[in-house]
Amino acid sequence: MNMTLSKLIGIFVLIALAEGARAELKWEQTSVELHPAFSDKQAVAHFKYENVGKTSVHFESVKASCGCTTAQTQKDEVAPGEKGEITATFNIGGRTGTQVKTVTVQTDDPDPAHATTQLTLKAIIPQLLELQPMFVMWKSGEEPKAKFITAKVNKDAGITKLDVVSSMPDFTTKVDPGSAPNEFRISVQPKDTGKPAYTTLTIKPDSPAGAPAVNIAARVMPPAPSPGSTPAVQAQLPTRIRPAATPATSASSSPSQ
Repeated sequence: MNMTLSKLIGIFVLIALAEGARAELKWEQTSVELHPAFSDKQAVAHFKYENVGKTSVHFESVKASCGCTTAQTQKDEVAPGEKGEITATFNIGGRTGTQVKTVTVQTDDPDPAHATTQLTLKAIIPQLLELQPMFVMWKSGEEPKAKFITAKVNKDAGITKLDVVSSMPDFTTKVDPGSAPNEFRISVQPKDTGKPAYTTLTIKPDSPAGAPAVNIAARVMPPAPSPGSTPAVQAQLPTRIRPAATPATSASSSPSQ
């Protein structure tokens, strides 16, 4: 009985020693929210940590959730009591709105609860233009009157002018001041609605420097098939409206996830 008790005490002592000797990274924060400016090409988050354990911690891997984000650690090994940080860099490119990226950190901590940590970078990117509608169209044979797109611009962007260019000469465009502050009225008009036509409208603000253009679409629909006839194959509209590619000197990127 005494021998059994001694073994149990020995086991508890070993467990206590192992617990006291283990490594542990304590994170200052695992989630960061950033608000980049219009001119920013990147959003950078700093995730600070400290080894509050009794042994060194080794980083086995630090992986970002997508190609538009990179992550770096200052060192591969963190000694007891040592501090450091992991830097996550998100390449903004032409993205707007709320973007959430993650970085998964794997260490050699034997406790699975501490071995893996997920860091979150949340970037809220200001939108330069709000366009309504994003697509205008005319039926075949409809009177070729102008249709209008309202462009509301962010009041902090300093935009005073919009350039609108049609990719096809079958459509003309014009930009006038809107009915409210920080607003423009874009007129789009087809020259003829007797035949199908499609164009991409590239809208480029004059500020801030390097701001990406935005592409939207206009279309004259083909005639409706007559009863009993085989419908013509119609060109498909793009499923997503994407920002125009920025010049090589502007933001580079990713995607995102």
